[in-house]
Amino acid sequence: MPLENVEALKIDTTKLEANFRLSRIYKLTQFDSGAYTIPRQKIIIGEQPFFTDSLSVEVSTVEVDTTKQKLYDIKPIIEVEEPGSDWWKWVLIALLAIALVAFLLYWFIWRTKPLTEEEEIALLPPYDRAKLALQKLDESQLLIRSEVKEYYSELTFIIRKYLDEKVYDRALESTTSELVSRLNLLKEGNQIPLSKETIQHIESILKRADLVKFAKSAPDTALAEMDKSTIDKAIDHVKVSLPEPSEEEKLLDQKYKEAQERKKKRRKIWITVGISLFLIIATFVGFGIKYGFGYVKDTIIGHESKELLEGKWVKSAYGFPPVWIETPKVLKRVDPQLPEEAQGKLNMTTFAYGTMFDAFSVVINTTTVNEPKQAQQAQQGQNTDEPTFDLLEVSKETIKSFEEEGASNIVVKTDKFITPNNAEGLKTFGTADFKAPGTDNVINAEYTLLCFANENVLQQIIITWSKDDDYADEMIERITDSIELKAEETEEEKE
Repeated sequence: MPLENVEALKIDTTKLEANFRLSRIYKLTQFDSGAYTIPRQKIIIGEQPFFTDSLSVEVSTVEVDTTKQKLYDIKPIIEVEEPGSDWWKWVLIALLAIALVAFLLYWFIWRTKPLTEEEEIALLPPYDRAKLALQKLDESQLLIRSEVKEYYSELTFIIRKYLDEKVYDRALESTTSELVSRLNLLKEGNQIPLSKETIQHIESILKRADLVKFAKSAPDTALAEMDKSTIDKAIDHVKVSLPEPSEEEKLLDQKYKEAQERKKKRRKIWITVGISLFLIIATFVGFGIKYGFGYVKDTIIGHESKELLEGKWVKSAYGFPPVWIETPKVLKRVDPQLPEEAQGKLNMTTFAYGTMFDAFSVVINTTTVNEPKQAQQAQQGQNTDEPTFDLLEVSKETIKSFEEEGASNIVVKTDKFITPNNAEGLKTFGTADFKAPGTDNVINAEYTLLCFANENVLQQIIITWSKDDDYADEMIERITDSIELKAEETEEEKE
């Protein structure tokens, strides 16, 4: 300071006679013109500290001759496409699964299926159905194969089925005598206008069929064909004798059919809803057993910490000397508020995501003392072994600042902390209740404060998160495992 260190190159070692010369180039920058002084720098050889002379730097403005040097507009911002992710694959899989389920529901439930021959026959009126059955009986060649019993069984079933639907609704289950008696009773009561001759023909055919089926009688083919012709005429007589349905009856029949269709549609809807709910519940239970029900719920509903944990993390360096850290989001520079007595003595840079009143926050502070304490002590001839920063005192002051901002019930624990690249610092951690100013909202939180210091630089990393956050522990572990304090970038990091 007051110049900013842009880059520190690697140490270059050369041999000069019997000695080695170690040299390092620092690239500094300053955008404001004026006279600046680089303070004395400390160099430790063995365990003995040495101090360089201060350096005076003059930063001049650059005169531009527009007649010789052309001026160009600032180039526009170039939009960079964000690297693609695999989210579309999961969306495609979900859409394909939904489409498959929808197709199966349509194919097996909602599709208008082509009618089978039996279903088409069942939709015919009773008279047409009976006449068609007689035609098929005639084409069956049962008589040619001498299957008389099967022939009469089919023939009597046709007439009984027709009478059951049009005359007497128990014709199929009645014996021959019961059916004939019922027909005579209906005729005497003028409920059916059948002639006695027609009833007698039906009775004779039914009795002959009983003899064929139970007494193993075997009438000749001509008689069997005559009986079929008689049944055919009887069906015609029944049709002619029965009155046509009235308009009211037709309307009732139409309403019945419509009610059946509505009932059928409601049944399809309930089946579809039931299958859909079953698949949703089964999917939820299956993923819940594999990944945990809380994880599945947070995936469906959404959870801030889960989205941060599973999002694209950013590894970057903040401040100088740089603090390398990996975080769910990029930390943004904020203007720190220094007390008036510290202004001019200290320089502080702060980068943050969120605040301690949020569910999750990360703050990095880098504080630089303009003149190291050891330099002051060396000038005054005092002991220079005493460090500029006492990390324990620094952590106490930070905890005190928590209290000033509304924290309460603070539990404090301390431990040594070593980064992956062996930088040693102090870890202060525990729990606290953070209450946002002007609200009654209290966050039961946990915090971690990491402090590192060298001669005149103090680096602090403050992380806070909700105590009940199931995903925070994994986030904090990933963050703390990524912390590295480096004086320079490696070639890999530059790439």
